[in-house]
Order: sequence, then structure tokens, then C-alpha cells
Amino acid sequence: MKKNCKTDKIETLCVQAGYTPKVGEPRVAPIVQSTTFYYEEAEQLANLFDLKDNGYFYSRLGNPTCGVLEDKVCALEGGVGALCTSSGQSANMTAILNVCSSGDHIVCSRTIYGGTSNLFSVTLKRMGVDITFVKPDATIEELESAIQDNTKVIFGETIANPAITVLNFEEYAFVAKKYGILFVVDNTLATPIHARPLELGANIVTHSTTKYMDGHATSVGGIIVEGKFNFKNNPRYKTFNEPDDSYHGLVYADIETAPFTVKARVQLIRDTGMMMSPMNAFLTNLGTETLHLRMERTSSNALKVAEFLKSSDKIEFVKYPYLVGDKEYNTAVKYLKGGAGGMISFGLKGGRDACEKFISNLQLLALVTHVADLRSSVIHPASTTHRQLSSEGLIEAGVPENLIRLSIGIEHIDDILQDIKQAIEKI
Repeated sequence: MKKNCKTDKIETLCVQAGYTPKVGEPRVAPIVQSTTFYYEEAEQLANLFDLKDNGYFYSRLGNPTCGVLEDKVCALEGGVGALCTSSGQSANMTAILNVCSSGDHIVCSRTIYGGTSNLFSVTLKRMGVDITFVKPDATIEELESAIQDNTKVIFGETIANPAITVLNFEEYAFVAKKYGILFVVDNTLATPIHARPLELGANIVTHSTTKYMDGHATSVGGIIVEGKFNFKNNPRYKTFNEPDDSYHGLVYADIETAPFTVKARVQLIRDTGMMMSPMNAFLTNLGTETLHLRMERTSSNALKVAEFLKSSDKIEFVKYPYLVGDKEYNTAVKYLKGGAGGMISFGLKGGRDACEKFISNLQLLALVTHVADLRSSVIHPASTTHRQLSSEGLIEAGVPENLIRLSIGIEHIDDILQDIKQAIEKI
């Protein structure tokens, strides 16, 4: 942004942050579709490798178009550094592996997205990282009982997918701070429009930018945003306080600004190659420019749909945090600003058969393996996204077999309601 145009208004940041053209340059942040960058002297490139200068030298570690998106989302979340990744899964994977090694342990909210749950409980476990699941509304005592000497991360989702529970930030943040443990929060479904976890006690925020950030279902991506955390002399984080022989003996805890981001970029992204492509960063940045408008509409539409579903005698339960009477309502009002996004979970009387009939009767809402874009959609998690879980595992994850997940978009509310109504009536 222009030096005389600083603002803390999130609507303006969505449109303007991350890129300021110079005279004669493109008004829209351009796609820098290049793997490599030109320099005239060896010392110039050496200074970049040594982190003495800022710049780009290879797109596996950083790219100007990705940099625009990183700077914008960092501003939206109120962070000190950000790193684009190839997907939301790779953002969470990178965030965990940046501090965890074989023999370490993480504490995690039980109701997180099924793919992330599998990443933690299967893939990371095979790599030697153990996990303890707790309730999203766990008390301080319950959280403390899960902490071990080797715990490196406490992880949760602002709004869980598809259980639609809201994280109890106050208790999670208190325990994380008390024990000097990194508190990581996936803010995908709330977005910084409705919640800024770094202001609620989190240290690291992740996003699947594939969802609301992009908003058009065109681009897979993820991002990590760093807040404040003191790694210096913290015995839990030796890799931050010892020289990294793989990167010029750098001690990451000595870096004043964004040590977590620097370590993730020059160590993990360098080695795994999980960087976002410039084209996806370009398209995602375009999506962020209307994020505030889309979240306002999708949240408004979702609340009206939730109210309608609650009135139907064919519905067993409805979960939407901003719905008066919802178990999460007080927590949602406490932590979420102005809405809870477009995600709704509800249970149909009649089990799986009723769910299948409902979905097949829909005409406007599409059956897709995706959520959180501008088009309304539907899915049955027990037979799709969470099908790897047993019946008991589904219950533990807050995903009963009759649960339907709606992702409400920005179409006219009358059309959305009419489609849902006619589908229910045909069951």
C-alpha cells in the first residue's frame, strides 16, 4: 500500500494490501511465471542465500506473486510473517514438522477436518510424532492432563469441519502460554473476516486457501501466518536454538522477525518443495479482494438456511454456531465477529437412506468434494470425506452417519431455500 494510505480496516486490506505498484507498473499484481531470477554478481546471490538481503532466487523457496499473497494474508491476520504452500494439508504438515521430530508429541482438538485428523494420527504417527486428541471445548484441567514433556504443538480449528464446533480459545491459549507450547490454529472456515486467532492467543495460523481465500474453486493452496512466540532458550524447541548445519549454521531463535517462517521456508519448503505455484497465488489473490463481501453474504445466507432447517420436522438436529440455541452460540458470539461463514451441518431423520434421497433431489446445490466457495454445495461426510473412520470414530469426530454438510454460497437466498425445501419434501 502507499505510505500515506495505511489502514487497519480489514475491508481495505483485502483490496489493497500486499502489492503497491510503482509508476508505470501494472495496477494488478502480475503473475511472475518464472522459476529463476537474474543477478549480475555472485555476491548478490550469496547475500540472498545468507538472508542478508531480501529478494528471490528460485521459485521453490519464494516467488514475487506468492509474496504478494503472503504479505496480504499476513496483514489480514495481523502476523509478522507468512509462507504460501501447495495446499492446506501441506500448510498444516509444514507447521507441525517445523517444530516436531520423531519422538515428539502434539495435542489436538478431536473434531478437526477428517483429512487433517488422518494426517496427524496416521501419517505423522508413522513418522514418530504421537498425538493426543481432546475436546474442542476442553477445560484447562483436561488440556493440562494431555500435556507431556515432549509436547511441541497444541492444535485446533477455529470452526471445525464438518462438526461445526468453535474452538475454546481462552482455555487453549492459557495452557499453551503456561507451558511454553506453540498454539497453532487452522482458520480456514472463519477466515480473518470473522476471527483473527493471533489476537485470541494463537501463535501460528494456517489456512487452506483453496476455500474462502480463493472463493472460486480454481486454485489449490495453503498458507502459514506467524504471530509472536519466544523460541529463544525454550527447552522444548532445541532445533530453533541450535545451529542448522544444513543452512550455514543459522540459529533460527536469533532471528528477530518471523523465525518460524524463515525456518519453514529455508529448511522444509526447500527440502519438500511444497510451494504454491505463481498462477495459483495470482488467482487466490484475486479471490481475497472480495473476501469481505463474500463472507458477509455467505454468513447471512447460512444463518437463514439454519433457521429454516431448524423449523423442519424431518430434521433431527442443526449445527450452525450463530443459530440462537446452538450449543456453540455463546462461544461463537465470544470469538467470531459478524458471522460464522457458510458451513452448516444437520442430521436427517431416516439415516443414510434419507441423506442419499435428499442429495439426489437437490437441483441448485451441487454434490462436490469441496466447501467454502461462492457456489452452494452439499456432501455426506460419513460416506466421503470421513469414510476412513469407523462408526465409533465418526461419533468421536462429531460426524454421525446421518449428518449432511452444506456449504452455503452467495446465490439469492430465496433460490437456496427453495431447493433445500423441495429436496426435503421428496424424502
